[in-house]
Amino acid sequence: MKLSGNTILITGGGSGIGRGLAEALHRAGNQVVIAGRRQKVLEQTVAANPGMQFALLDLQIAGDIERYGKEISLRFPSLNVLINNAGIMRAEKVEEQNGLADAEAIIATNLLGPIRLTAALLPHLRKQAAATIMNVSSGLAFVPLMITPTYCATKAAIHSYTQSLRFQLKKTKIEVLELIPPYVATDLMGGKSDPRAMPLDKYIAEVMDILKMQPTPAEICVDNVKRLRLAAECGNYESILQGLNSGLG
Repeated sequence: MKLSGNTILITGGGSGIGRGLAEALHRAGNQVVIAGRRQKVLEQTVAANPGMQFALLDLQIAGDIERYGKEISLRFPSLNVLINNAGIMRAEKVEEQNGLADAEAIIATNLLGPIRLTAALLPHLRKQAAATIMNVSSGLAFVPLMITPTYCATKAAIHSYTQSLRFQLKKTKIEVLELIPPYVATDLMGGKSDPRAMPLDKYIAEVMDILKMQPTPAEICVDNVKRLRLAAECGNYESILQGLNSGLG
């Protein structure tokens, strides 16, 4: 992935990792368009970054995504990078669930949303001289945090989906990447005030350094996430699983 001269759409670009990426890529010389449900948050981000633009999108509304893909392609004909970053994370007690509203919302946003948006934009991306799709999964795709079962399941599914997407598009000019974050200091699950979380600015800086590599690694993993990503391969899965979840039961 080249680091400048792109037109980039980032979902969930108004806060957290999405905003951090948007601002770093904006500074690197790209046209950045951020998408999300909260107009005020998007407006504040754009106001702080002159030249950045936004386009409202609610990934939970399935019928709007195909229309959105057509509209955003017309509005930004040079669009050549899609970063599927938007996600929600909620604790769930499966024995106390009264309905599945939380689980269904998480699946709609974290899994169906990226699949639908990718499908909507794929015809446009295939017309570009070079394009990139980057899906954001999580270290928890590889070792789950048991109090967030649906979130972890969607991220594991995104990892699998990304592998299949990369295989099916290998003969095209579309590069498929997976960004695998560790526990980062964002608003998700109170991470912003947790000293155990990786500082957002440090995380974004390491990600940008990895993106400078040629060729770009298919999986973008900072050092902090490798313990989770490689747990099974290194034979440490059970101990890491127990350590991650100790005290939660």
